[in-house]
Amino acid sequence: MARPSPHPASAPALPTLPAGDLVAPEPKPVGPVCRATGTKGRRLQKDARPAGCWPALSTSQACAALPPELMTRSPGLVVPLLGLGLGLALSLPVAVAVDCGSFARVEHLAFAPVAKTRWLAPRVRAPGPLDSLYGTVRRFLSVVQLNPFPSELIRALLNDPSSVKTDEVVRYEAGYVVCAVIAGLYLLLVPTAGLCFCCCRCRRRCGGRVKTEHKAMACERGTLMTFLLLTTLVLLIGMVCAFATNQYTHSQTGPSVEAVPETLLSLRGLVSDVPGELQAVAEQFSVPQERVLKELDGVSENLGNIIHDQLKSTVYRVLASVHSLGQALQVSIDHLRTLNTTSVELQERQQYLEAPVQAHRDRLLTLLQDSWCHGNCEGALSQASALQLGADFSQVPPMDNVLHRLKGVPEANFSSIVEEENATFNSLPLLIAVQMDSVIKDLKKVLAEQPEGVKILAQEFPGSEAASRWRQALEGLEQRSRPYLQEVQRYETYRWILGCVLCSAILLVAICNLLGLSLGIWGLSAREDPSHSETKGETGARFLMAGVAFSFLFAAPLILLVFTTFLVGGNVQTLVCRSWESGELYEFADTPGNLPPSMNLSYLLGLRKNISVLQAYRQCKAGAALWKVLQLNDSYDLDKHLDIKQYTHKFQQKLQNLKVDVKDLDLLSPAARRDLEALQGSGLEKIRYGDFLVQIQKPVVRTDMELLARELEELARAQNNSVLRQQLQEEAIELRSLYQEKVVPQQSLVAKLSLSVRALESSAPKLQEDTSDVLGNVTHLKGELPAQTSYIMRNASECFLIREIGYFSQYVAWVREEVTQHIATCQPLSAALDNGHVILCDMMADPWNAFWFCLGWCAFFLIPSIIFAVKTSKYFRPIRKRLSSTSSEETQLFHIPRVTSLKL
Repeated sequence: MARPSPHPASAPALPTLPAGDLVAPEPKPVGPVCRATGTKGRRLQKDARPAGCWPALSTSQACAALPPELMTRSPGLVVPLLGLGLGLALSLPVAVAVDCGSFARVEHLAFAPVAKTRWLAPRVRAPGPLDSLYGTVRRFLSVVQLNPFPSELIRALLNDPSSVKTDEVVRYEAGYVVCAVIAGLYLLLVPTAGLCFCCCRCRRRCGGRVKTEHKAMACERGTLMTFLLLTTLVLLIGMVCAFATNQYTHSQTGPSVEAVPETLLSLRGLVSDVPGELQAVAEQFSVPQERVLKELDGVSENLGNIIHDQLKSTVYRVLASVHSLGQALQVSIDHLRTLNTTSVELQERQQYLEAPVQAHRDRLLTLLQDSWCHGNCEGALSQASALQLGADFSQVPPMDNVLHRLKGVPEANFSSIVEEENATFNSLPLLIAVQMDSVIKDLKKVLAEQPEGVKILAQEFPGSEAASRWRQALEGLEQRSRPYLQEVQRYETYRWILGCVLCSAILLVAICNLLGLSLGIWGLSAREDPSHSETKGETGARFLMAGVAFSFLFAAPLILLVFTTFLVGGNVQTLVCRSWESGELYEFADTPGNLPPSMNLSYLLGLRKNISVLQAYRQCKAGAALWKVLQLNDSYDLDKHLDIKQYTHKFQQKLQNLKVDVKDLDLLSPAARRDLEALQGSGLEKIRYGDFLVQIQKPVVRTDMELLARELEELARAQNNSVLRQQLQEEAIELRSLYQEKVVPQQSLVAKLSLSVRALESSAPKLQEDTSDVLGNVTHLKGELPAQTSYIMRNASECFLIREIGYFSQYVAWVREEVTQHIATCQPLSAALDNGHVILCDMMADPWNAFWFCLGWCAFFLIPSIIFAVKTSKYFRPIRKRLSSTSSEETQLFHIPRVTSLKL
């Protein structure tokens, strides 16, 4: 019978829970038909199983058991390993696969990263306001250099420089030759023009003043000033852009040059560090081992709780039905007894009530029919005529037979029975823990070993020769590159200083132009005043001429710097960057004979014979492993080392020894069974409840006695005869007293009787049906529980196997990801090439080319600046005010010439 030793983690006692909370959703059947216990004509069938009847495990459900972090990081790696785990787990000899739900969900294991930091942060030029300028320069260079990549010319230059023909170079550099001619003309003509202008100024033959004033002079002067202002603004914009790009180029040169040895240093251990890191990876096999060992310590409790949880959806449902049926039985018995006692009391009270009501009726009929009665006597008379009993409870059917059959029911305390059976059921995990102790010890012995492939994961990596060649190549490249990098920094400093000087010179020209325009306009505005001085306009003209002098002075170094930087930066962009972006540079390096033997990249990098440089770059960018790209001593099969099938197979065989022996549960005591059988044969549902309802629906007294009493009082006040008035008042008082003393209690009993009748009428048929179902289900479940417990135990052990293999699969997935993407990956090589392209082309070539573009822009706009400044300065100097056209004689007679004292 009951053993009051519930498991600490057991569910709460059933009577405290609503019956609906204990009924689990009905699972779908797989294999044998699963049918849930019902309360409406359904019973547990012979082949029924509890919630252990689970649907087949799908791949998506198994994937859900793995941590979401692992599925996100390496989805392509988890599926094969999960297939391995499922293949081992599902090979157990069971009839039906399982859906383990949360029990097989694998928690995320934290593995310590072992790969050294060889990753280079991807360099990206941040978007800025000069991006449109860079695009413009690139489009200009694409117009200057229309020729494709000169493979033949570069090959001859690298292999036999003496065989390079000048005409081939000139033909390829035709666009640059045209630009060189333009720069040469500029270099020849602008200084020559400046020298001639200087000589002319010394002889006072140019840059003088306007001799006479004429009508179109104001228009000419305004036009020249406008063009000069616009030209100056263009010079200012070009100077600002040139200064910004000059500074940006200088700031990027230092970090870019320093990034070269840093990159080469980070790539040195790309192959040589792999064995040590693989050994560290193999040592972390202890992480899943320790996790599985930790879970084995509590697996007996967990599996016991799983069995308990899977059976409780059936057992609790039956216990809940027993508990609710016992409550319904008690309520029905109480209602039946209330129905019997209330009907008997109503019959007795009806006999005592009939005589007073009849007496009152007779007296009221006599008084109201008296001739001295005045007022609404006829209305009161009609109500008094109806003053008689309505319901007749002597007509209700007897219930002696039903009460006799239910005598002594309920004999059992259903709440106590359910609590005892619940405690017995909750003690199952303790029994299972004791039985599994020896099997757990065997499983721990199996887990203490390590798979053979994991042990030799590092020893069999064939990278010694390739590592030595790789390190030597990188060290040699680093040593040879350092002198060139230092020279690059030194010449960049010279370029930056010269650029700052020439930008300052252009700024000086622009300032002279702006000051000259300002002072000249000020002098023009004050010229109409006879007392004004001509010094403002003269000073403005001198500032303009100073700007012209500076323009001629700095034109030669400006165009030389522009063409030198243009020739270097333009060829870097069109010859290197453009072919790098299109892949032509890789194709050139892959073509046999293009590079000299000392520059054989495939040999220097140690690539496999069937892989080109371009293919190696693309595979490394996609995350290929080293042994797939580099020519190592021997092939390396990572899958072979990560095959732990034999290891998990031993674990599986030991897990099959899990057995459990569950004693029978007595879900219903003999006394409770007798109570239910008595209720089943009582005939409670055969009582004619309709006869009760017929009398209940009738009023106790057909007339509303309260209303009749009030009418009698009103009628008494309307009488002239004092005797009749007194008699009517007394009848009203006695009628109200009779209503309160006998009719109201009778009505309360009728309401009580109605509640019991309606409750029994609605519950009696369902109560009989539920009683039959509960008796049948308890009998069937009592015989099926041992088989169901063994079945769920077998399924739960499969779920545990899937979970533990999930930890090892997680380790295998982590190893594969760590090895192929961090340890033995050639991705740092492709990252170094990408960073080199960004450094050379985006961070250095683009601002470098933008610098000479803006500086050349300023150089060529110095020419219109010189012309407009010379022309405008003439109008700022003092002139003789004389009309050039003849007018009327009156105007000529009254013209007073102005006396000027300033003569230059």
